[in-house]
Amino acid sequence: MKKHILYFFILLSLNSTAQNIIDVYCFDDSCSHEMIDPEMLVVERWDTLAQSKFWKTIITTTKDTCVINIASTRQILDYINRDKWFEQSEKEKNIFKDSIIDFYCLDSNTRLYITTGKKEFYQIEQVIPSLATAIKIFQENNVDPWFAQSILLIESPAQLKYSSVGAYGPFQIMKSVARDMGLTINKYVDERKDFNKSAYAASELLKRVCIPQAYRIMCKVGDIEPEGDELWFKLLVLHIYHAGARNVESLLSQLEEPLQGMELIKWMWINEYGNFKNASQNYSQIAIAAMLTLKDIVLSDCEYIFDCNGNNPIEN
Repeated sequence: MKKHILYFFILLSLNSTAQNIIDVYCFDDSCSHEMIDPEMLVVERWDTLAQSKFWKTIITTTKDTCVINIASTRQILDYINRDKWFEQSEKEKNIFKDSIIDFYCLDSNTRLYITTGKKEFYQIEQVIPSLATAIKIFQENNVDPWFAQSILLIESPAQLKYSSVGAYGPFQIMKSVARDMGLTINKYVDERKDFNKSAYAASELLKRVCIPQAYRIMCKVGDIEPEGDELWFKLLVLHIYHAGARNVESLLSQLEEPLQGMELIKWMWINEYGNFKNASQNYSQIAIAAMLTLKDIVLSDCEYIFDCNGNNPIEN
């Protein structure tokens, strides 16, 4: 889906939470796909954060390029060819980083990351056709379909691979968790590979574990009772989905004072504790960036945008 895209905006009510579902029609192949409109990320200014901008760059940059960035803020400083970077010795790499620090007048203790582009991994366009199915499965199980879309975009179902810790399938579910959620996994079959069953298991995991644990943790560490439809709360739930409730709770127990909203999520991005480390910090950052990248892809060459009444707001 590359050219001539029509939008139809439909308001969906789910568990007292309003979601904008976009019906994307492609002239090129006469297909129609549904997706969650990520507009609230823009309204609430999540798109302006350095971490969001950084991961959007990584998602849209090919693997032959490395992005030089400040570890603590993900501020992008420069780019370097991947082969050129990796052909250097460790001593040469350190000298190169020192030269970047000097050039930008940074503190000598500034930690730099050299991050390889991951466009080949985050195959956003290939994910789009599967979104409608996942959204429907989550809806039928009374789980916010926002989670279906965000997890799919992060985990890239176009690439069914086992993670380093054994997670598998389009929703990257651990074997023991998948079994707890009703999937069959033995030496003959692994139902995590089945898209519909994996989607259902992921929705069950969110409904039975991740969302309730997020409420419990916020009540315990900050005496805060979220409504449940806040974006920051959804991002917290994603962290629990990825890192586990115990690791998230251990991290948040280190808070010197209660936080909520964007400030809480930003705090999680720059703090580590126990097994909540870099990969865990990155998870919701990537979710935001992937949602925004999806929006860019779909909006890139559309001719008309219709609201739910069939009107074109551009002409009004």
